[in-house]
Amino acid sequence: MKSCLKFFANATAAAALFVTTLGAGFANAQDGAPLRVLTAGAFKQVVLSFVPAFEASNGVKVEVQNDTAGGLLKRVAAGEAFDVIFLTPAGLVQLSKDGKVDAASVAPVAKVAIGVAVKTGQPQPAMKSVDDFKDALRNAKKIAYIDPASGGSSGIYLSGLFQRLGIADEVKTKAVLVPGGYAAERVANGQADLAIHQVSEILPVAGVTLVGTLPEEIQNYTTYSFAISAQSKVKVQAANFISVFTTREASEVIRAKGMQPVR
Repeated sequence: MKSCLKFFANATAAAALFVTTLGAGFANAQDGAPLRVLTAGAFKQVVLSFVPAFEASNGVKVEVQNDTAGGLLKRVAAGEAFDVIFLTPAGLVQLSKDGKVDAASVAPVAKVAIGVAVKTGQPQPAMKSVDDFKDALRNAKKIAYIDPASGGSSGIYLSGLFQRLGIADEVKTKAVLVPGGYAAERVANGQADLAIHQVSEILPVAGVTLVGTLPEEIQNYTTYSFAISAQSKVKVQAANFISVFTTREASEVIRAKGMQPVR
């Protein structure tokens, strides 16, 4: 645990140092306009890691809002303004077709696995095989995961997975469907005894322990890419911001947040 905390601290410091150094050569945003960033929830912690130093070195305010992938697509389709977006590749393909993002700016940055969490101090189920996973679900009284209807990537995948494993009806009676945010919070506050969510959305929740990731045979990795809005009025700053996520220092932060860099 101490080594993990040390790595996290070093990664965070690296992010601050890199952004401060890089920002010295950047021009300020036009007329003091804020840089509006939309991000899928699983990538939120990575984005927030770079915001303070970027703001300090660039003299520009960064406004970050998060939602499920489906929620972000609906918001952008409805006309919500933004400058940078972090979203799944499929979502960005759609936004590119709709003229909402600059297709040339789209690039992958990280991927994340789905993990399982329990309340800290509680027995941890085995997670080495598909049968272990099914047993954990059967033994749980309440299971928290993202509501598929909200458009969350993990919830949509899990709904199909439960069907394929033949346990959908069993899970349905125990399901604590979370419309957005951290499913693991339902474990922390006692509403569920098992949470299934992307690893990067389990690690920030106090009072829960990551048991492990889904067995590889049934694992689902969600990739996140970035893009610049086709209508952004601060495209130079937007390009400066996303360039931060293409560096070695960013890769360290991405790993510290429970994800894997893909660049």
